[in-house]
Amino acid sequence: MKILLINGANLNMLGEREPEKYGRTTLKDIENNVILRAKELGAEVEAWQSNHEGDIVDKIQAMKKEGFDGLLINAGGYTHTSVVIRDAIASTGLPAVEIHMTNIHAREEFRHTSLISGVCIAQVVGFKELSYTLALEGLVNYLK
Repeated sequence: MKILLINGANLNMLGEREPEKYGRTTLKDIENNVILRAKELGAEVEAWQSNHEGDIVDKIQAMKKEGFDGLLINAGGYTHTSVVIRDAIASTGLPAVEIHMTNIHAREEFRHTSLISGVCIAQVVGFKELSYTLALEGLVNYLK
């Protein structure tokens, strides 16, 4: 089972950006933890990050051709603004899990709306870096 992990804009700054909200764990550390846990679960994860909306759409659209079975996505701020990322996820027909390190429902009003949640099988929020591992375990279980 092959899973794509996409991280959107500004997530490359984890560990430095607002550590009081996101902690000091880097994106690379999170990716490595997810990849290791995936192996334990009998899955393979490819981690990928971009600050550019169109690149994210291109990567999602290529998922089936690249042999992926599911998607883990933390779209960052694009969660609240990107209809095109939503449409790309929907077009794959593959299961996706939305990830957020903070509880977006307890933050600023504009963060309460996720444009992508409606095309995802689940949303994991509020557990900092553990959100990624929980999302992975849920997706692997769903795919089995």
